[in-house]
Amino acid sequence: MIIIYVFMIKRYLSKPLISNLKQGHVTVLFGARRTGKTTLMNFITDSLSTKKILVLNGEDYETAGILSSGRQEVLKNLMVGYNYLFIDEAQNIPNIGQNLKLLVDTQPHVVVFATGSSSFDLKNKIGEPLTGRSRFFTLHPFSMSEINDDYISAIKTLNTSLVYGSYPQVFLAPDLKEKRHLLENIRNGYLLKDILQLENLKDSLFVMNLLKLIAFQIGNDLSYNELAKNLNTTVKTIQRYLEILEKAFVIFRLPGFSRNLRKEISKTPRFFFWDNGIRNVVISNFNSVEMRDDVGRLWENYCISERLKKQMYLDTFSNSYFWRTYDQQEIDMIEEIDGKISAYEFKLGDKEVKAPKAFRVHYPDASFQTINRSNFFNFLNM
Repeated sequence: MIIIYVFMIKRYLSKPLISNLKQGHVTVLFGARRTGKTTLMNFITDSLSTKKILVLNGEDYETAGILSSGRQEVLKNLMVGYNYLFIDEAQNIPNIGQNLKLLVDTQPHVVVFATGSSSFDLKNKIGEPLTGRSRFFTLHPFSMSEINDDYISAIKTLNTSLVYGSYPQVFLAPDLKEKRHLLENIRNGYLLKDILQLENLKDSLFVMNLLKLIAFQIGNDLSYNELAKNLNTTVKTIQRYLEILEKAFVIFRLPGFSRNLRKEISKTPRFFFWDNGIRNVVISNFNSVEMRDDVGRLWENYCISERLKKQMYLDTFSNSYFWRTYDQQEIDMIEEIDGKISAYEFKLGDKEVKAPKAFRVHYPDASFQTINRSNFFNFLNM
């Protein structure tokens, strides 16, 4: 029953991905494990049912051997009778970029589509050899607009999304107990597998402790020195692991916004999770919204991550920041698009707030809006 329902939720990237399939071109879909990359790939192959398609899995030993051979004749024989090549889990194939370049160089009629988790830096491996002939997309857990057609349905799923997030299997689970089990499986298995494999790391306890500290600091400036002190390590090590966690699509950073005004803080970033469920399973807190003292952090993380998801899908060229001064005036999120500045404060209740005085004085042309339960649907649906 769940598998059938997955196909009913159409992913926003479906159309852009299909439109990008071109001869002599490689389309790559990134994303953390369990976000639905394989399901989306299968949807695309089904939509091309009249085409001659070869579907391979990079985790298969024989497949990896063929696609990493570096031999023109082998690759030519592989594609006899096929015009489309779909490769799942392409990060497992050695020298995948060079071999795909050889394939499209010698067989320019072939259309290539590949999926990859963040286990290795697949973008560099494919993008550099295929400059100008590749395009990359990132798939996140379900976005708010993918699972809700209108404001009423969004309100009905909101509290559950704030606590359990929107990983496809988790969202489609029949009850809260199953949602929790699935999130624990992701945390204990797939989540750390990608992170630890990225640079042959071994200390899973260190990674989880770092994630816990980040989870409790959502909405606050993050001090590398403080993290290093708490985890008995160096600032350089902290920065390295944070970069890995970003590559693994677990967290992302917002830098501080500044136009070189003396009181503005811009050196320390803030970190957020791409999915609320992952944030909550890291700290093992699945209490309902009504019973939590961190609901403000959940709301801020949800609104910012959902906004950035949709901007990525729409290919919106925008820069996102937070804003704070040394005298504690702050704004949760700043967007800069084509020189226009928009500011947002996130409050789950109906309370409306005003922009801080310093912001109004220094950025008189900027817009300011409070995002709450009443207007979040339009803000996230864009």
